[in-house]
Amino acid sequence: MITSRIVAKLETQYGAEVSSVYSLLNEAEGRIFHEAAEEKITAAVVILADGSVDKLLDAIELMETDWRDLLIAAELAHADWPSRLDDIFGTS
Repeated sequence: MITSRIVAKLETQYGAEVSSVYSLLNEAEGRIFHEAAEEKITAAVVILADGSVDKLLDAIELMETDWRDLLIAAELAHADWPSRLDDIFGTS
C-alpha cells in the first residue's frame, strides 16, 4: 500500500520521476499480491531503493522472489517495524 507518508518520501527522493516510480510500485504489488501490499512491504522497497531507480528495480525483484527476504534486508522483519517506519517516513 502506497500511503501518503510513502508518497511524500518518494516525492523527495525521485522528484520528477515520482509518477513513474509510483506506477512501478503499484504494478509490482498487483503482479505479486494481486492487490495492494501491506505498507511495510512497500516501505521496504523504498528503504532499500534509497532514491535510486536501479536499486528500486532490484528491491522490486527481491519482493517478487521472496517478500520475507525483502523485509529482512530492510530491517522490517521484527516486531519493532512500526517504530522503524515512523522514524523513516514520519507518523502521518
